[in-house]
Amino acid sequence: MKLSLYEQETIILYNQAEATAEVYSHDPRLLEKLRRLAEKYPDQIVKKDRQTFVVPKRCVSVREPYSAERRKAASERAKAAGYRPPIPKAGGK
Repeated sequence: MKLSLYEQETIILYNQAEATAEVYSHDPRLLEKLRRLAEKYPDQIVKKDRQTFVVPKRCVSVREPYSAERRKAASERAKAAGYRPPIPKAGGK
């Protein structure tokens, strides 16, 4: 059964006593990223089940939103460095 975009939620749980956070997600892109990180750093990122990972709390962050000026400056730096964004695959995946 395919979940709607609305149903593809992510839940991050952590407390002050532990150094790790639990990430439960149905977001396919986030799950793939967590799978790759778990393979690369098996001592720090642990896959508990199909949709749950345990990660160091320092991997969880909330950042200030980009202003229009900051976004434009980052875009110009990337263009000057020759970066080209990836071309999306057909079918939206």
